[in-house]
Amino acid sequence: MTTESADRAPAPSGALRVVTYNWPLYLTGAAAVGVGAVVGRRHRAAWAGGALAAWWLSASVLASHRVYDRSPLHTWRWLDGVLPDGPGDHLVVSAGLDEASAVLRARYPGAAQTVADLYDALPVTEPSLRRARRRVPPRPGSLPARPQRLPGADASYDTVIAPFAAHELRRAVDREALLEECARVLRPGGAVVLVEHCRDAANAVVYGPGAWHFMPRREWFRLAARSGLTVAHEGRIAGYVTVLVLRKWRAV
Repeated sequence: MTTESADRAPAPSGALRVVTYNWPLYLTGAAAVGVGAVVGRRHRAAWAGGALAAWWLSASVLASHRVYDRSPLHTWRWLDGVLPDGPGDHLVVSAGLDEASAVLRARYPGAAQTVADLYDALPVTEPSLRRARRRVPPRPGSLPARPQRLPGADASYDTVIAPFAAHELRRAVDREALLEECARVLRPGGAVVLVEHCRDAANAVVYGPGAWHFMPRREWFRLAARSGLTVAHEGRIAGYVTVLVLRKWRAV
């Protein structure tokens, strides 16, 4: 494995990398397409299954290309629209694949940044995440964290930024603990910025069964309410990624 330096971090993952991280799923899908093409001549159900697999293979790659290669997602320029004053002192929470902290540090050089990594605390580590981890090792100085304990004293950050991390906590109790910790370390008036695919119609159409790895929108709203946070902003990037800004208006 080639070790990338902090000054030459790997380019953000695009559609090709998404396929690489999830290659067994794509290989299975391609096999289903082949079986459907052969068996489908005699069995209509097999033909329909193969056609559906072909759709999800092509649609997921095209959607990933739109999100990860063609949208402003990885640039973080869009953050200025939801946090006009910038993130201030901020905590970046990752779950094994941190492609945000270096960009945020460069965009906001005057803001103090802490990076927390939940990877070692995940009860279940998806094989795709292990493959991503091999390509993008933890950034120097990142701190190991648990959902029940994020680095930082009470009210120590203006913003907590969690891109594609919280859904990797497969147990509801861990997600609840994480949002409670986010609320704890936030200063009053601070914000949690969640960036997630949601288990919704748009993602189900293009990612098929893979969309069940995501959490439904209502789960994030439930966690916000349970943690004493208010949904102050909800937006979309490229039609498939949801951005939620959860505000802490008072001590919790």
